[in-house]
Amino acid sequence: MGMESGKKVSVVILNWNGSDFLRRFLPSVISCSNGNVEIVVADNGSTDNSREVVESSFPTVTYLQLERNFGFAEGYNQAIKLLQADYFLLLNSDVEVTLNWLIPMVQFLDNDPSVGICQPKILSLNHPDEFEYAGAAGGFLDRFGYPFCRGRILQVVEKDLGQYDQAMQISWASGACMMVRSEVWKACNGFDPDFWAHMEEIDLCWRTQQLGYKVFACPESIVYHVGGGTLNYNSSLKIYLNFRNNLFLLFKNLPVKQLIVKLPARMVLDGVAALVFLLKGEFGSFGKVFHAHVIFYSSLPGLIRKRREIFSNLKIDKINITLPKSILWNYFFLKRRKYSEII
Repeated sequence: MGMESGKKVSVVILNWNGSDFLRRFLPSVISCSNGNVEIVVADNGSTDNSREVVESSFPTVTYLQLERNFGFAEGYNQAIKLLQADYFLLLNSDVEVTLNWLIPMVQFLDNDPSVGICQPKILSLNHPDEFEYAGAAGGFLDRFGYPFCRGRILQVVEKDLGQYDQAMQISWASGACMMVRSEVWKACNGFDPDFWAHMEEIDLCWRTQQLGYKVFACPESIVYHVGGGTLNYNSSLKIYLNFRNNLFLLFKNLPVKQLIVKLPARMVLDGVAALVFLLKGEFGSFGKVFHAHVIFYSSLPGLIRKRREIFSNLKIDKINITLPKSILWNYFFLKRRKYSEII
């Protein structure tokens, strides 16, 4: 049942200077989204002509003007505070959706109240027969906290041959396109704004599972993602955010017995990664890894507070969403490049 004054689904597209993406991708979102659905563009303080584009070309779309660029995580928090719906569908501005894309995800959440979050199958817009890097057919974490997907291990993406077409419980859903129950979003207070961007969706999915909900991939629904639309995959800011936020993620969410083993191991692996950057002459990237660790240590008081809050609200005893596999070991030493070969 929809809320009295709300919609069944609010599709929320966070936009920052993305008028070209809006022109290109909003038509598919409008034409393929049926039922009691509102489409919202939440603008993160753009300085381009995004507002004019939406208001003149897409009058059925709600335009929410945020007062400044809050970053990805807090931008969504600010926007969703102003909305009412049963389900929030968070969608990147560089995603092309397919006919009736929402229906399988809505039915999935309608039919199973224990599922808090789900994602579609995410394929590459530029290579439509391949999975897309950011989410593919559902995300997982290895034993040291490295993210990987059904369909993507490190930089290697698989072709979509229908091998991952069954719905499956996953560790995390992609922030490029994820559907979240409104009560789950509220119970978690949305994304952790300190992440700013990158891995905030993994953190949200972990906390969702600590409240007793499941996260699923729902591959009956299909979308196509450009990927790297806002930050290039090798940008120095992305390197910094990935290393810092991964430490944030593990420190906040790992059960204590795992934390005291895995965090030091992860520190060593980060050191190895920094050394590799150094040997390749990538001094900027080396500096970003170092900077990420400095900021992690200076953030510890706040992280300890958040950790206490998470573990005082646990509905399930010490949930751990990491799998007992090492992606680096499988990839570099055993030469396994596919999800199906590793799991």
